[in-house]
Amino acid sequence: MTQGTNHPYMCNGTECIGYLALPDGDGPAPGILVSPAFMGLSDTERAACDRLAAQGYVALGVDYYSGGTLAKDREEAASLMAEMQNNRPLLAERMQGALAELAAQPRTKGQKLGAMGYCFGGKSVLDLARIGAEFAAGVSLHGVYDAPPSGSQRMHPALLILHGWDDPLCPPDATVALAAEMTEHCDDWQILSFGATGHAFTNPKAAPGNGFGYSEKAAKRSWRALSDFFEDELRS
Repeated sequence: MTQGTNHPYMCNGTECIGYLALPDGDGPAPGILVSPAFMGLSDTERAACDRLAAQGYVALGVDYYSGGTLAKDREEAASLMAEMQNNRPLLAERMQGALAELAAQPRTKGQKLGAMGYCFGGKSVLDLARIGAEFAAGVSLHGVYDAPPSGSQRMHPALLILHGWDDPLCPPDATVALAAEMTEHCDDWQILSFGATGHAFTNPKAAPGNGFGYSEKAAKRSWRALSDFFEDELRS
């Protein structure tokens, strides 16, 4: 499988250290951002970038904490995430910076761009759409749905929400609220919910219990769904 490399880039004067994976060949290709879960950019998201590159996309792993920060444990990750949660404009700014870096890659010139994210990264993809950023397709995998205090602008991308129905971080009322928000602001959206599935269903390290845990079925089905979605939205 294609192997990417660490990729420093600047966002409003702050250095971020992403991960860039390129498809075989040297021709043009659509681009996809991969925004990480709350631990920060890890081997899990790097593997997703490599997987997307093998499917023919330029994939950039996002460093929204900056400096290549990767939490050493869940306690540190929760603290880092809380800081970003309390500064949603900064989160959107970091996502805009990553999108600009993806657009600046030689092979994505003139090509459509997408974004996908896990957990807090799913929220970051939604926030990128909420500020009116221009990209073609966005995917949230077991994301978190609360809108920022600033609300939402017109959402330009088609959106696919991949959701574990038993996720305690996004109970049914939160999912319905997101649907209402997208109905108002987005012309093309869909929610695919997996029954008997909780938060972090794509993460093999997520222990089951209390509405969390890995689901092999949901992980396979969600990857198949997002692959078809990006094929439709980025290559048509």
